[in-house]
Amino acid sequence: MRGIACLIIVVAVPFAGVGAQTIAYPTPERQIAAAVSPLPETLQKGAKVLGYDATGKLATLRSGTNEMICLSDNPSNPRFHVSCYHNTLEPFMARGRALRAQNMTAEMVDSTRSREVRAKRLAMPTRPAALYQYFAERDSVDAGTGTVRGAQHLYVVYTPYATYRNTGISEAPIPGGPWIMFPGTPFAHLMIAPQKPATVELR
Repeated sequence: MRGIACLIIVVAVPFAGVGAQTIAYPTPERQIAAAVSPLPETLQKGAKVLGYDATGKLATLRSGTNEMICLSDNPSNPRFHVSCYHNTLEPFMARGRALRAQNMTAEMVDSTRSREVRAKRLAMPTRPAALYQYFAERDSVDAGTGTVRGAQHLYVVYTPYATYRNTGISEAPIPGGPWIMFPGTPFAHLMIAPQKPATVELR
């Protein structure tokens, strides 16, 4: 699956005679509030949260007490994005982060993980595992109130080897879902994308 909240302040600073941008990362509390926001309320309090320290290094901001792991927004990315997923997906997600850190394209990340899964060097869940997430444009995030407007949710359920024949779920995209992406593979997953953008109030 391609792709994957925190609030940002961008400050212009000089670099080699040309204006550049330095990102100031928000407090852990703000990152945690945003990171868990895709989850149903009942799951938010116990989720483990990964976010960014002042240098931009990924770190554990909060230990978890349930099965969910949430990833804060990376302000260096073009779009605002937060996600939470079942802990059985962590090897797959962590590998994706490591490959993207090598400046691989999305296609290269997908193909590399695909080869590693097929070669049994990368473990995938053996049972359905959920991913909750949403995206938004950078300028739709209000740093003062913590409100994200126009958030586009996308829910994914990784279901190994799922096909139309063994689930009855379409393999062709359906607006609003559900439909199966990569059917018949170890990383087959259901795509469910609500069509109406939402406003998210971060607490």
